[in-house]
Amino acid sequence: MSMLVWVMVGLAVWHFTVFLPDNFRGGIVGAFCGAVLGSVIFGIIVNGGSIPGRHDTHLISAIEAVPGALIGMGIVWWLGVRDIRQQQAQTA
Repeated sequence: MSMLVWVMVGLAVWHFTVFLPDNFRGGIVGAFCGAVLGSVIFGIIVNGGSIPGRHDTHLISAIEAVPGALIGMGIVWWLGVRDIRQQQAQTA
């Protein structure tokens, strides 16, 4: 059940990327993948490699997914900016 919470929180955080310039690698779809994968991977790491079940899912499960989503989107953003700089260096 926590996996569902992590994915939904990653999806919710992803919606705020409309306020950012589209520098993500893969565009908005890349940002989506970064947010969802980041929140799930971070949630699994925080819980010691396991996925809590229905009765072990609490509000803290949603809060612990936020940093993972931000880290995931940050990595995809960094990859996109790096690609843009490489393309500009090749054309210059």
